[in-house]
Amino acid sequence: MISDQQRKYLRRLGQTLPTKFQLGKDKVHPDFIKLIDQALTRHELIKIHFLKSMQDDKDSILPKLLEELKADLIQTIGHRVIIFRRNPLMPRIILPK
Repeated sequence: MISDQQRKYLRRLGQTLPTKFQLGKDKVHPDFIKLIDQALTRHELIKIHFLKSMQDDKDSILPKLLEELKADLIQTIGHRVIIFRRNPLMPRIILPK
């Protein structure tokens, strides 16, 4: 579980991140989840852009996606979300305590 202070720190880091993935009319499929899973393992913090065609479904898809990836939602900004999952073997981001 991430504390409020850690979430605030990750929000600051996430603001400068480029968008790694776009989710559009193709919805969420296993290959897309696999790509996000690999990116989270490598980078720990990623930004996903929900295209306008998916904006209505974002609220229903996001919790399922986070649960499947075992990731934490850091921030939602309009059509973009920032998610985080710590790499247990080689952590890249040092979180404040």
